[in-house]
Amino acid sequence: MASTSNVQSSNKDSRNAEKDSVQPGSSREEKCHKCEECSKQFSRLSNLKSHMRSHTGDKPYRCAECSRQFSELGSLKRHKRTHTGEKPYKCEECSKQFNEVGSLKKHMRTHTGEKPYRCEECSKQFSELGHLKTHLQTHTGEKPFRCEECSRQFSRLSNLQRHMQTHTGEKPYKCEECSKQFSQQGNLKTHMQTHTGERPYKCEECSRQFSQLANLKRHIQTHTGDKPYMCEECSKQFSELSKLKIHLRTHTGEKPYKCEECSRQFSRLGHLKDHMRTHTGEKPYRCEECCRQFSELGTLKTHMRTHTGEKPYKCEECSKQFSRLRILRKHMKTHKYVNVSVVRSTRMASTSNMQSLDDIRRNAEKDDSVQPGSSRGKKCFRCEECSTQFSQLGNLKKHKRTHTGEKPYRCEECSKQFSELGKLKIHMRTHTGEKPYKCEECSRQFSEWKSLQTHMRTHTGEKPYRCEECSRQFSQLAHLKGHMRTHTGEKPHKCEECSKQFSHLNSLRIHVRSHTGEKPNKCEECSRQFSDLGSLKIHMRTHTGEKPYRCEECCKQFSDQGYLKKHMRTHTGEKPYKCEECSRQFSRLGHLKEHMRTHTGEKPYKCEECSRQFSQLGHLKGHMRTHTGEKPYRCEECCRQFSELGTLKTHMRTHTGEKPYKCEECSKQFCQLSHLKKHKRTHTGEKPYRCEECSKQFSQLGNLMVHMRTHTGEKPYMCEECSKQFSQLGNLKAHKL
Repeated sequence: MASTSNVQSSNKDSRNAEKDSVQPGSSREEKCHKCEECSKQFSRLSNLKSHMRSHTGDKPYRCAECSRQFSELGSLKRHKRTHTGEKPYKCEECSKQFNEVGSLKKHMRTHTGEKPYRCEECSKQFSELGHLKTHLQTHTGEKPFRCEECSRQFSRLSNLQRHMQTHTGEKPYKCEECSKQFSQQGNLKTHMQTHTGERPYKCEECSRQFSQLANLKRHIQTHTGDKPYMCEECSKQFSELSKLKIHLRTHTGEKPYKCEECSRQFSRLGHLKDHMRTHTGEKPYRCEECCRQFSELGTLKTHMRTHTGEKPYKCEECSKQFSRLRILRKHMKTHKYVNVSVVRSTRMASTSNMQSLDDIRRNAEKDDSVQPGSSRGKKCFRCEECSTQFSQLGNLKKHKRTHTGEKPYRCEECSKQFSELGKLKIHMRTHTGEKPYKCEECSRQFSEWKSLQTHMRTHTGEKPYRCEECSRQFSQLAHLKGHMRTHTGEKPHKCEECSKQFSHLNSLRIHVRSHTGEKPNKCEECSRQFSDLGSLKIHMRTHTGEKPYRCEECCKQFSDQGYLKKHMRTHTGEKPYKCEECSRQFSRLGHLKEHMRTHTGEKPYKCEECSRQFSQLGHLKGHMRTHTGEKPYRCEECCRQFSELGTLKTHMRTHTGEKPYKCEECSKQFCQLSHLKKHKRTHTGEKPYRCEECSKQFSQLGNLMVHMRTHTGEKPYMCEECSKQFSQLGNLKAHKL
């Protein structure tokens, strides 16, 4: 029946098409009916009447089902099919049916692959005009749909409509199986697969199946290793855009998810959800073995190892295995003490003022090892101020001084006060110079045992402090804390002069020297001074010739690791710095900054002699030599000197005879690009330099300047014999002959 109606409709359409076909020269081809509003013309009066309704807003055709009104009868007929369910247009490929012929045409492109709409900006093609229009907004940045609640803007109306449901809380799509409701139909369809178990998307590599196409695409990247999303701050790469966005918060310090109970903020929604369970007491994860419940999935997984006996964490020293990473870390300390004792028992000299290593080890073991059920394992002493708990009353008393500010122990030398007696004893060594702890590797001595422990790691290479974000390890806790600020974006140290903030105190101290001009680090070779020690060390290599950093591609060596990294980009072609104005890319940040000034017109470097400004420091330095007369670049052939390196290179061609610039018209060659440009004008006839007095034009600026003297009367060339003056040097030379 459907095929019969299709045939009838197609015959009817063909008859109408025959009626509408207009032979050239017929009267129907004329458009004699004109709209007075917009001057558009029509061949039929009925078409003009229909068009006029677009101006008047008249909608005479009304749907009897829903009272919706239409300006054209055809639109009403198409609308009625939404009530009757009629879909007269059928796809011959997949038998899918549509209520409009336009929808069928669009659908056919999914089979033919036709994409007739092309973006002029990036050449991307689309099967529908609407999709192209939406795509163009990614180039223009246009977001015409605005939320009246929060003023957020969207490029698509459908996105705005979905967003509005976050304000209204509307969830119109309901699951018939479990009554769960959703704000979007697509989410309901995805949810239904949890009931049906359907997983239509299959990985061709490992045959794993997925309920969503997006999940399959993400999974495919585990095979390809593709990580297309790169962090501009630390160059870390990610397989998903969402993971990059979350990672960026470690740099910005953004924590958009806030707990309404205690105001604590989190960078991830999952972390907030886990945290909320500490308030609600919810424990949704249940162990099937013993029915114990947990608030986090990770905790359940760890607990399951008590049933399975799994111990995935292995000690590399003694091969003992553990079910938890925390227990392995505690266990590793037993090796650290033993290793240190072995090393020191063979190398440490016995001195009366140094502690016994065995005593230190026993004390450490006493502090670390607490037997289950012992009184020391309990923390029955609680601070009323901050609720911190302690296992010993003495520790609580010490802690309370952090709240009261009490410092009962005073140094008799400098009157400095301390909250603990141990800290006073350590401080006293700054006056006595006592350093009882000695390193047996390098004989260096320290006033604190802790300082010796930290120093020993420079010999053992031990790095016990690990960053949970990027797994980088550090030998000192302070270094880890400083490193963590690269993830959190925290910069607690602020310059009082310019308000610039720093993540490390030492960075602030070095920066302050840019205001004070202090340069405490002096080169013994050339007396040049530097504000930081690192810069001095790098500078010293210019004297020693040391170049410890070597390129594996071309074996070129560098004195600074930063120079090597920049050089490597000449091999990889990497240009990570992109101009947002013109999309040009650069291998160095400095080059991008210099390039940006071509857009902004900024010229921050000013000559103190003549006030001329420059966009680059190198240009200013070159210009300054016109005032100082300095010419540091010397030709080894003729001893002629030049103020710029580029000028010397050009001059060298007069000795080598090199002429790298060739005219494509006559094959004549030149040693300078400017000479080639001037020469080309003899072919093109171009004369870009014009005299403002008489409008005469010249191909070269020098010729215009000579010509101007005919108007000004200037004669800069004077004969030393008779004092006669000339406007051109050639005339003076001819006169001397």
